[in-house]
Amino acid sequence: MSLADRLAAARAEAPDSLETAAVPDEALGRRAGLAGAPDRIEQVKEAVHVELLQQLGPQLYDADLDQDQLDQRVRAVLADVLAAQERPLSHSDRARVTQEISDDVLGYGPIEPFLRDPSISEIMVNGAHSIWLEQEGRLVPTAAHFVDEAHLRRTIDKIVSRVGRRVDESSPMVDARLPDGSRVNAVIPPLAIDGSALTIRKFAADPLTVDDLVALGTLTAQARDFLDACVRGRLNVIVSGSTGAGKTTTLNVLSSFIPDDERIVTIEDAAELQLRQEHVVRLESRPANIEGRGAVDTRDLVRNALRMRPDRIVVGEVRDASALDMLQAMNTGHDGSICTVHSNGPRDTLARIETMVLMAGMDLPVRAIREQVASAVDLIVHQTRFKDGSRRITHLTEVERMEGDVVTLQDVFVFDHAAGFDGEGRARGRLEATGLRPKLLDKLAQANVTVDPLLFVTGRP
Repeated sequence: MSLADRLAAARAEAPDSLETAAVPDEALGRRAGLAGAPDRIEQVKEAVHVELLQQLGPQLYDADLDQDQLDQRVRAVLADVLAAQERPLSHSDRARVTQEISDDVLGYGPIEPFLRDPSISEIMVNGAHSIWLEQEGRLVPTAAHFVDEAHLRRTIDKIVSRVGRRVDESSPMVDARLPDGSRVNAVIPPLAIDGSALTIRKFAADPLTVDDLVALGTLTAQARDFLDACVRGRLNVIVSGSTGAGKTTTLNVLSSFIPDDERIVTIEDAAELQLRQEHVVRLESRPANIEGRGAVDTRDLVRNALRMRPDRIVVGEVRDASALDMLQAMNTGHDGSICTVHSNGPRDTLARIETMVLMAGMDLPVRAIREQVASAVDLIVHQTRFKDGSRRITHLTEVERMEGDVVTLQDVFVFDHAAGFDGEGRARGRLEATGLRPKLLDKLAQANVTVDPLLFVTGRP
């Protein structure tokens, strides 16, 4: 059957209800309906897509072809196929069809433009016909959509298969990552009732530096200098906060203070840390295979990392019984470890660690666990995402010692909420020193790291 015959057949069989809504160009990243007859354009896209797959076939999955070569071949075949149509498209329609089919074949379909847009930090797909974005800290809807559930599932499969993961009815949830390190989570039916849910948290191609965080107001220059000294002085640091608070970005920034002559072992569920040092060993956990075997969890990797002669152990996120092994590592000479924990505040961080240690199944008294925590953890960096979308470090809290059955904490820097909000709802406050001299300065002095005492004076600009 010729291309013209296939086009005619596609037009005859295409449902009349297929429509693409027209959206103003200023709505960022939205796919507008093509000018003219939307039904006809969709039919053309379908037929051209089929012809493209027939002509290129296995080349689309050839591992020896780099992305640029594959992109050139796809666009060359697209140009030939579009030129052979019996009803020519306008230049703008041709460009749009070419881009959308390229996105489907080479990228991730309708979400590909959002992945290219640096102003978008998160993409949330709630079923085939609902896509939301986080832009400048706020959620906005978009008119882009997948053709149907099958189209969305193919996109999810393409993402997870590239990192050796799978998602199906026996394993309907998956954590994965894109080649650039962006974090991906997918949930499919029957767990997702209204269609598959796909969430992508994008990472900047150029990671934020500590000076960027100071410029954004996430922390102050005084807090920056204090954290720099703490990391160089090999203190054990926990970065805490809620989902989306910016913990991983802060962890990346803290790791930038680690000297280049140290061996760093990173442990993650899905590799997303972007360390710039030369001597870095990256480990990633692995889920069970289709037979339910072969799983390697974070706890296994933490135990194995102790045998790898690490100077620093950086754990992307402690969320289970691996907290026990992490505490053991911090208490057995592996100073300078950094990890993240989900919590609502510094005190809640300690409670979360206690709970996760108990998940290990060890029959340990709570007091023994707290003594381990007080001995292992030196500093808690707590981060919060505010209503205005900004992400701020709200506490730099020293973990001191046990007093009775309670671990005592001392705030070194605290966010000033008393400053209120401006007319647009943005927080006016900043991270301020409490005026208290942290006891960990003695430990830093033993590591030959000095800290300017003026950092802890209140009211400094």
